[in-house]
Amino acid sequence: MPKVVACFKWVVDEAYIRKGAGGALDFSAVDYKISEYDRNALEEAARCRGEGGRVVALAVGGPEAAKGVKDALSRGADAAFLAADPAFADLDPTQTAAVLAEVIRTRIPYDLIVCGEGSGDRYAQQVGPRLAENLGIPCVSYVQKLTVAAEGGRIVAERRVEEGVEVVEAPFPVLVTVLPEINVPRIPGVKDTLLAARKPVAIVKKEELPPMGEAKLETLALAAARMERNCEIFGTTPEDIARFVAALQRQGAIG
Repeated sequence: MPKVVACFKWVVDEAYIRKGAGGALDFSAVDYKISEYDRNALEEAARCRGEGGRVVALAVGGPEAAKGVKDALSRGADAAFLAADPAFADLDPTQTAAVLAEVIRTRIPYDLIVCGEGSGDRYAQQVGPRLAENLGIPCVSYVQKLTVAAEGGRIVAERRVEEGVEVVEAPFPVLVTVLPEINVPRIPGVKDTLLAARKPVAIVKKEELPPMGEAKLETLALAAARMERNCEIFGTTPEDIARFVAALQRQGAIG
């Protein structure tokens, strides 16, 4: 059965972000979590492992990302690697993919790499394809159903595309990025959490890796989204109903 690497990111929990003065975002009381998309990646990696396979969870981030490792291990991974350094706290997709590729290439045997479609913070959708390019392996994106072929050595994937569904095959080693509808991530129980504490975790420092290169993407500002509302009230009189129908027509909602 395959050796699987599941990449995940430790991100800000958007439920704790507040709107500050002038439309700025207030991160003063935030908590963190594994990106929702990466929970699907971890679940799919555990499912593809089968009997005799192995799943390694892998993340890049600042020292605080270590808090996410136990959560990843409780979701079915057998071991974890974390490239942790203050300099890794806010990498762009190019740098993240470079660090992930170096850790995988030098430390983790693999057949299949599973990434989420995007991350829960930037959602750039670049890390998976860039990682595959750095490793020189095929990349199958937007996967909504994944099967490890019975005879082994390849995967069969259903990709969601604009025209419908595309079915593709790819040999090992291969990287896939998965959509949220591919599975329902498990909710770790007490036993899962206790077992996670006994699983091996390897920490990779910045000094152990070659230079990751300059960032290609710069975040200039973050602002809260705005939604304009007219707050026009319509009654049940014939006149109000006529105004309501006219408003819908102006917006193109009805012909």
